[in-house]
Amino acid sequence: MLSLPESVCARASLTINTCNASRLSLRDRRCSLFFFFFACSSSRSRGSATARAIHSMDSRIEAAAKAEDSPSPAVHVAGDWYSVPELRLRDHRFAVPLDYSLRGRSSGTISVFAREVVGVGKEEQRLPYLLYLQGGPGFESPRPTEASGWIKRACEEFRRGTGLSTPLTFSSLSQFTSSEKLVDFIKHFRADNIVNDAEFIRVRLVPDAGPWSILGQSYGGFCAVTYLSFAPHGLKQVLITGGIPPVVNGCSADAVYKACFEQVLLQNDKYYKRYPQDVEVVREVVNYLAECEGGGVPLPSGGILTPTGLQVLGLSGLGFSNGFERVHYMFERVWDPVLVPGGKKSISYFFLKSFEHTMEFASTNPLYALLHESIYCQGAPSLWSAHRIRSEHGSMFDAIKAAKEGHPVLFTGEMIFPWMFDELLALRDFKDVAHLLAEKKDWPALYDINALNNNKVPVAAAVYYEDLYVNFKLSMETAAQIAGIRLWITNEFMHSGLRDSAGQVLDHLLGMLNGRKPLF
Repeated sequence: MLSLPESVCARASLTINTCNASRLSLRDRRCSLFFFFFACSSSRSRGSATARAIHSMDSRIEAAAKAEDSPSPAVHVAGDWYSVPELRLRDHRFAVPLDYSLRGRSSGTISVFAREVVGVGKEEQRLPYLLYLQGGPGFESPRPTEASGWIKRACEEFRRGTGLSTPLTFSSLSQFTSSEKLVDFIKHFRADNIVNDAEFIRVRLVPDAGPWSILGQSYGGFCAVTYLSFAPHGLKQVLITGGIPPVVNGCSADAVYKACFEQVLLQNDKYYKRYPQDVEVVREVVNYLAECEGGGVPLPSGGILTPTGLQVLGLSGLGFSNGFERVHYMFERVWDPVLVPGGKKSISYFFLKSFEHTMEFASTNPLYALLHESIYCQGAPSLWSAHRIRSEHGSMFDAIKAAKEGHPVLFTGEMIFPWMFDELLALRDFKDVAHLLAEKKDWPALYDINALNNNKVPVAAAVYYEDLYVNFKLSMETAAQIAGIRLWITNEFMHSGLRDSAGQVLDHLLGMLNGRKPLF
């Protein structure tokens, strides 16, 4: 285990902090928000607005409040309490503006769903709120089925919630009649608007519109830093797990992928050292795919599996705690048995369905693919950054060449490539949209360095030393810009440490903020 002692890096303290909460989650824009009270509350995730819109939060809230007096549908509707083991839950729905920058002029609304969660018997207690911001972009918050793991730890002190907001699915996005109209819609689904949505809900949900605590996992941590930049008055304290973003001006996607490819190479090396037999198995599969008519084999639900597509198994397989095992056991059953003499060798249905499962976001959460690089952009386009940076490595990631020359075939990491909008059936209809987003230049600011330098909100963050998804070096550069942040740096957990640690990561961060783990 790597555990760095607490030290001071610029304005950042390296340490641990923990606190208990109940949770509330919002899921509309791009990441899901959970709110925890010292019981449980609700949250939601959404898209993007301008930095100027965030600065004018108060005026926008006033405009929204006036709209509530009109005969339009209710802005906030709360449901009845119901139960899962050891928890009580209540659903909330909020009608929030699509575009906050219009300041009272109608842009239409979207629905934000929040599930309030408290420990049994705490429904009427006045507990503090914890807003949970889910990773992504574009993924919903987990649904609570019982009090366990970090949710149980949070509900010891907070309220909590989960998201069910206006879902951006393959079918709902297909309602738009042109690629341009769809781009104009989903451009509002980045971190800036997630913060706008959170503030919209906070002033209606928290007693006396007081500040609340937030917990950001992965991309949710990016949103937390945006929150610190533009609406710190709404925050009591901030917890971040594997989610400190790069904050440089322009589009930082190139810097992100240059750093990430270094970690991808390391993870590939570790995978093949763990399973040396897979070197030959993967090469054999690549050669088989390359020799098939059309350069690959059809997938059960449509689309095609090619040698390049096979490498994308690294997206989920190289960076999570059990990812190596899942990929290995897929290759363990990659071939169908030949049951009749002279029968042809073929890739098994099991393997093809398992591959489709790893690419499930294409049909269930297409926003993840569409906005994946745009989350790094401020006033500059991404121009398919991962694809360009990959080409800078020459033939290193050329699967067919590696297989023919007897080298290990390298998997890629958390990257979205343009050819995926050809090979994955569910993404094909969004190919033009993806290209328009990659070329879009006028992305608004997501961070304010000066505000971060002068931060007064208590912040504690878990930084995973070997994180495949959020690069350690880039995280440390940003941490040096956030005044007062305390860091817990560890290689005991991977990117999924919050989920895998059964509450240990959350408890550690809470301890850093509540004094149980003081500076030393």
